[in-house]
Amino acid sequence: MACAEAICGEPGIVVDAGCAIEFVHCFSLIHDDLPALDNDDLRRGVPTCHKLYGEAIAILAGDALFSLAFDTLVHGPWAPDRKVRAVISLTKATGSEGLVGGETIDILSEGKTIDNEMLKLIHTRKTGALIASSCEIGAILSGASAEESAKLYDYGQAIGLAFQIADDLLNETSTPEQLGKAAGSDRVRGKATYPALFGIEASRKIALDTADRGIKCLENLPHPEFLTELARYSVERLH
Repeated sequence: MACAEAICGEPGIVVDAGCAIEFVHCFSLIHDDLPALDNDDLRRGVPTCHKLYGEAIAILAGDALFSLAFDTLVHGPWAPDRKVRAVISLTKATGSEGLVGGETIDILSEGKTIDNEMLKLIHTRKTGALIASSCEIGAILSGASAEESAKLYDYGQAIGLAFQIADDLLNETSTPEQLGKAAGSDRVRGKATYPALFGIEASRKIALDTADRGIKCLENLPHPEFLTELARYSVERLH
């Protein structure tokens, strides 16, 4: 919605697409919390789905949300050619080249020593890909040019990486009460994170520099103000 606003000043025209992407996001969180993956008991300050309803229902709820996302996107009020481009973007962002692929590499990297390039690959896929697709879809459905869509996609990749680095930092430095979910769990599981590889202060600088790189992608867009604020918030947030 913010990307649509940046292009045409009318965020409401893509609200259904925003819902579709949030369905995918919720699916990913439900499955991420499962015992077979991160085995978390809390999400947003309340018990996780599998804690309340059992693993089987949690898996099925995630599956249903994933399907509902595409159903919502294809039935939205946009021209067919724009819908097709949006579906292609979301499909790529959620599959083996995006969210699922990144999560797979993340799981396989637990307890192992990895380099900066591998860590960046994990974060840009498991987090950055969906945020970048969200930005691209907002651009596509609001009539952005190919150049504007590419700029917003690059912006999404940058703030997605910045957001995940900030998430790594919060997991290391905050409490469960502040986060509404587990804290310190990345270190316990030996997960690949920026603080583990670079330390706290260097990770903060990388996150800020990455957010600034995203802000530069917004040059010459009609209405970039809120996206600029969002980039800064992605690294300054406390939860």
